Amino acid sequence: MDGGHHGGSWKVAYADFVTAMMAFFLLLWLITMVAPEKRARVASYFKQFSVFRESGTSFFDKSSEVFSESGESEKKVPHEYYGNPDNVQKAIKEVVEAKLGDIKDQIIVDIFEGGVRIQLVDKEGKPMFDLGSSQPTSLALRILQVIGDNIKSLPNPVAIEGHTDSLAYRSATYGNWELSTERALTTRKELERFGLDSSRIMKVAGYADTLPLVAENTRDPRNRRISIMLMFPKQEGPNPPPVASIVLPKSSL
Repeated sequence: MDGGHHGGSWKVAYADFVTAMMAFFLLLWLITMVAPEKRARVASYFKQFSVFRESGTSFFDKSSEVFSESGESEKKVPHEYYGNPDNVQKAIKEVVEAKLGDIKDQIIVDIFEGGVRIQLVDKEGKPMFDLGSSQPTSLALRILQVIGDNIKSLPNPVAIEGHTDSLAYRSATYGNWELSTERALTTRKELERFGLDSSRIMKVAGYADTLPLVAENTRDPRNRRISIMLMFPKQEGPNPPPVASIVLPKSSL
């Protein structure tokens, strides 16, 4: 019997539509559940995707590469993504916002001539290290674990610098030069403990109070900081230039 307009073909089309909508909303839900750094990888994948070059392949064939945890296979991550300081800065800022939002005012992520710099700065009552010591506080360890987890899969060489304020150290044999250097060395050890390959470390140095962050007040606690720098091949040299001072209004932190 001919069903005519009473046939069931519309039901098939409707079922396809409902299935597509379910898949779409499932995709939206998955995106909200994915960590910011993984969303950045997905965005990078589709930015580089070409229907002509990728014909015959599926995104799901590469999903293990895009969504793999940091450190599992750094070669699978598109090199173009990590070769762009803007992309790296944006991804790190997203991670800081998502995982360290309550203390984000103590983490400065910026771009300088040699690459991307992550600065962990002291705040009154919230130091990164015990007073006059290279022993990291729980606050510093929390930040370093998040940073370490998210840069350990990158190919970029890493430089670490320690900085202090200008308050004089009372010891005649131990001063801000030693303190800033030991804090930089401690940071290196902690990052390695959190998965950073030691072969990527290109420099660890202490600068005492010679490069203040807040130049108009060299005793400002924000001058006590650690700088973790991701260097980029096109810009790096054997000895990166000193980091220029940054003058920040007190209201910005």
